Amino acid sequence: MGYDIIGDVHGCYNELIDLVEKMGYKYREGIYHHEGRILVFLGDLADRGYNSIKVIEFVYKHVREKKALYVPGNHCDKLYRFFIGHDVQITHGLETTVAELRALSTEERRIISTHFIELYENAPLYLLLDNGRLIVAHAGIPEKYVGRYDKKVKRFVLYGDITGEVNPDGTPARRNWAADYKGEAFVVYGHTPVKEPYFINNTANIDTGCVFGGKLTALRYPEKEIVSVKSTLSFDKDKFRENM
Repeated sequence: MGYDIIGDVHGCYNELIDLVEKMGYKYREGIYHHEGRILVFLGDLADRGYNSIKVIEFVYKHVREKKALYVPGNHCDKLYRFFIGHDVQITHGLETTVAELRALSTEERRIISTHFIELYENAPLYLLLDNGRLIVAHAGIPEKYVGRYDKKVKRFVLYGDITGEVNPDGTPARRNWAADYKGEAFVVYGHTPVKEPYFINNTANIDTGCVFGGKLTALRYPEKEIVSVKSTLSFDKDKFRENM
């Protein structure tokens, strides 16, 4: 089985379709197919972008038909809490998804909410693939946490190695955990936007900031081949981590 792992989509639906088709997937009866391969989404499907609802529905449908796998990101976690009625701040991108939802009918909102809740509640914190030789986690995972599923691990895979401090834009400051990674499994993650895929110590960050005008990137495994499409949005250089 080949895996095509796609970085943070953040509502960039057109780029998602372009990327999937660039990798040779063929559309048939509402689903994209590729013999011997499967799509893998590493979280943060929604928020900030222009069409979060279409991205959610795409991933929901493909996971349901066993044509994709999915792990949640921190934005997914917040959207889930919004859908189940928790009091969350409508900030840091969630406001764009909420605006899309408010433009829908009550029944349409109910359907989207039901689909996303089902998708989230059935998702693992991280994926162990290829007999444990490949791990997919939204913000990454150090070797000491592999095999664990407690609250500390959940916080790490959603937010990374946070320091407790806050960046000027209000996001949590975090350390570069991958610089100290010594695990045998190859870890593919996103969460921190970088201009180009960042490879270090048997890990790869493939969040190339599509929603900030960068690229939407996939890593094809086991080939470890990178495939990207350019964003249709304007480039915001301040949103990218220059050096991990």
